[in-house]
Amino acid sequence: MNWLQALILGIVQGLTEFLPVSSSGHLEIGQALLGTSGDDNLAFAIVVHTATVLSTLVVLWREVAQLFYGTFTTPKWNTEKEYVAKILVSMIPVFIVGMFFKEEVESFFGNGLLLVGVCLLITAVLLALSEWLQKKRQGAGHEVGYKDAIIIGIAQACAVLPGLSRSGSTIATGLLCGVKKESVAQFSFLMVLVPILGEALLDAIKLMQGKTTSDLEILPAVIGFIAAFVTGCLACRFMLEIVRRQRLIWFAIYCTIVGTIAIVATVC
Repeated sequence: MNWLQALILGIVQGLTEFLPVSSSGHLEIGQALLGTSGDDNLAFAIVVHTATVLSTLVVLWREVAQLFYGTFTTPKWNTEKEYVAKILVSMIPVFIVGMFFKEEVESFFGNGLLLVGVCLLITAVLLALSEWLQKKRQGAGHEVGYKDAIIIGIAQACAVLPGLSRSGSTIATGLLCGVKKESVAQFSFLMVLVPILGEALLDAIKLMQGKTTSDLEILPAVIGFIAAFVTGCLACRFMLEIVRRQRLIWFAIYCTIVGTIAIVATVC
């Protein structure tokens, strides 16, 4: 992987991690178009995923600081502890998938763009349906509850498939459950921090144990990290505003177009 490929893929990862268009699907498409080697892909994924986690912490630093302060400075049960508990509940499904079905999930990657295309179309349906129901409710909704957290967590677990957007699936599912649009995007971005870091840590351990190899050089890694971090910050802020304004339909249209192209390119 050269520095230009790393720059392009870093930008793709940073933007699509938060926009509801599937970062894994777009990375699959980008790697197929750029012809990057499989040995480099795992190490690069660790780098750019770490960058997007940091961008989330930068954009939502006030919320994260408040959660830490409220959780660890008092023994009493409070709003912050309850919010953290809901995040932990939401991580149960993806934890189960990661612990017991990791190899099965990994087998879906690198097998062409047909699955990516199909999952992008599913993402489009979820986004369109959630926006339609949200407008029908005329903005009414509730805060995230424990039942909502587990349902959104199931959506996150399903979104390990390439092409099924993690942010799109979790935000759309939250809106379908009747969660306020002002609350669902923030919860979606915060709930994913630990799973992404955990996944990156497991992949890093795999690299260190020599179960896989990588020839990724320092310069492409640094460029990819910076590109993913900067674009991730921009995309995170943008997505929070988009959800508030109920403009998910444009991403549904985009996913439909890209998904259809991926399917046609594979079949033909």
